[in-house]
Amino acid sequence: MASTFVNNLRLEEMATGEQSGNWGTKTNTNLELIGEALGFGTEAISTNANTHTTTIADGASDAGRALFLKYTGALDSDCTITIGPNTMKRVHIIENATTDSGSSGPYNIIISQGSGANVTIGNGDTKVVYLDGAGSGAAVVDAFVDLDLSGGSVNVSTVKTNSGDMTFDSAGDIVLDADGADLIFKDGGTTIAKFINSSSDFVIATDVDDKDFIIKGQDSTSEITALTIDMSAAGAATFNNDVTAFSDERLKENIQPITGGLEKVMQLQGVTYKRNDVTDAKTQIGVIAQQVEPILPEVVLTAEDEMGTKSVDYAKMTAVLIEAVKELKQEITQLKQQINNGA
Repeated sequence: MASTFVNNLRLEEMATGEQSGNWGTKTNTNLELIGEALGFGTEAISTNANTHTTTIADGASDAGRALFLKYTGALDSDCTITIGPNTMKRVHIIENATTDSGSSGPYNIIISQGSGANVTIGNGDTKVVYLDGAGSGAAVVDAFVDLDLSGGSVNVSTVKTNSGDMTFDSAGDIVLDADGADLIFKDGGTTIAKFINSSSDFVIATDVDDKDFIIKGQDSTSEITALTIDMSAAGAATFNNDVTAFSDERLKENIQPITGGLEKVMQLQGVTYKRNDVTDAKTQIGVIAQQVEPILPEVVLTAEDEMGTKSVDYAKMTAVLIEAVKELKQEITQLKQQINNGA
């Protein structure tokens, strides 16, 4: 009986009585090939080829035998690589190190073994694939498409897909821990937003000029925009409906009426102005926070920024205006009585 090469490493399996006097040499060759199978190999694709065949030779050295297989060469289109024989069951770590021969790339390599499924590897990417060795219908499987990390972890710098969605499905919480750094969201390599831990403040920052920050929801079958924040220097916020704050008596204590409302209002000055930090600013009306603060400190807030920028809670000023109108009404009533009594 002659030697056979049907195993997954294509090593020579010597039959009884075969290779007399050569067993030592043949055994050493097999051991060397096992070493190659556990190592690194590079295989060049012909320039601009759209197909390529890698065949694991019977009992002989070849780059395609390596566990880690790197493909090189200049391409002008995607290239389908068929790894044979199609009865061989193997795991490969394959890198797409090809270059672009023109200006329209870079290009993918597509790993195939038979008429079954194949795996696409983007330029510059590396994937772990499994060849199922099912003959003419053999398939190639991306070993990490569904990666179960239950009770474990993986350390990587970049995770990406060449097509389709990336799904995180967890029975518990999904935790993103940047360890003091920012969480950055990109689209096509361009940063569009960041989650920032700034002195324990949670900051959502956008990096796209003059674009809005929008919160949307679903009402029955209709999409609604609940909040739109203008992220230009103007910084306006638009709500779809009312904005309210808790004012329940059960949540309050030490309730005291506002006194001297009219006197306080008389000290306030309404102004028109334009913002000097906004391009093409429109004329607006309002008050000056620094002027209001000595009179109504409860409605003025000071930001924890470098300037200590001040803002005014205009809604809270309504309570003072209510009492001012009541005082004014009382004065008018008294004047009417005096006039009537004088008459």
